[in-house]
Amino acid sequence: MRLGSIVLFVAVCSFTAYYIYEPIPEEIDERWKLMLTNSFFRGLSHLADLSELLGLKDYMGVMYLITLLENVVPVSDEHVKVTEERFDGVEVVLYQPKQRGSDTELRRAVIYLHGGGWCLGSSRMSPYDLLARRMVTELDAVVLSVEYRLAPAHHFPVPYEDVYRVVKHFLQKGVLVQYSVDPGRIAVSGDSAGGNLAAAVSQQLQKEGGQQVKLKAQALIYPVLQALDLNTPSYQQNQDMPILPRTLMVRFWSEYFTSDKAFFRAMMANTHNNPESFSLLKFVNWSAFLPETYHGKYNYSAPAVVQRVREDVAMDGLSRSLADPRASPLLVPDTDLHSLPKAYILTCEYDVLRDDGIMYVTRLRAAGVEVTHEHYDTGFHGGLMFTVWPTDFLIARRMTDNYIKWLKENL
Repeated sequence: MRLGSIVLFVAVCSFTAYYIYEPIPEEIDERWKLMLTNSFFRGLSHLADLSELLGLKDYMGVMYLITLLENVVPVSDEHVKVTEERFDGVEVVLYQPKQRGSDTELRRAVIYLHGGGWCLGSSRMSPYDLLARRMVTELDAVVLSVEYRLAPAHHFPVPYEDVYRVVKHFLQKGVLVQYSVDPGRIAVSGDSAGGNLAAAVSQQLQKEGGQQVKLKAQALIYPVLQALDLNTPSYQQNQDMPILPRTLMVRFWSEYFTSDKAFFRAMMANTHNNPESFSLLKFVNWSAFLPETYHGKYNYSAPAVVQRVREDVAMDGLSRSLADPRASPLLVPDTDLHSLPKAYILTCEYDVLRDDGIMYVTRLRAAGVEVTHEHYDTGFHGGLMFTVWPTDFLIARRMTDNYIKWLKENL
């Protein structure tokens, strides 16, 4: 009986250690809190894999539990008026400062796009709700949070098109008047996949000659910006980092485009490029656009380009999506960059997406765009969102403070 108890105790301790302990770099603050936090994500990921293997529910369907657990009902408070509306058929959550008597001064506006790999996340999650309220009160701004549709139920370009429609609707002069927004002080912003959507919409708006109201700024928080090379130094260095390991990021990309598992396997091997995307690899050549300090021990090797073995409509569409700058904003030529609004780009050292953001910084600056690059040497992906107990991190406060400070000074 006693031996059995000892064996059970050792087994439980071993199992707990397996799920909690990870070899996280010493430089990261609050390492044990990050390990504990990530143990939940890892456990859920394993459960999602098992569920999909058994045919019970697809992987992203199980992972969506993260979104459900964080969801809140956005309600007004003494400082912020919150309403849920539809702009051109797309759900949005609108945060406005409470009216102060006869005050009719025009305000800033921030269009915010949540992260979650285009498959998870919601503007109604507690961290996004808190961030929006803080922007309203500290910036005296109107904040528009977009509830775009998600993959895999809605593949690219549906999430992008939802965001684009909302932005176009909001930028109408009559709508801006309705919400007392200054047409010269509007920014689009987002984190992770939301940063991808913000960058893509910024590019598209600049191409449209008839667009009367222009964005003043774009604020991209650890954005994902290209799908052609998934073996950049940061993808390799941080392939097993908490929150967003390489496997999960590749899965997000794959699900954004298609539910074809063969494409996911090709992306994992970095052999997913085709003749259509070959000519665009020059725009994501990290040996040219990444400062040497970020090269580390890695040497550049161009991704393999393979001929299609299947000729059908689905594969044609997939090839076009892979080469589409609306999905990968880094793929636009330099001539499409110079007229973009000023940018704030936040990157983290321990993030597979680090190099995407830094390459965009390099290319934007070369095109003459004013860029503020905030790099966190001890940062990890998703850090900005860890503001709610018990997963509140000190680095999240620093990121939020600096992000809002930049908006206050530049919008």
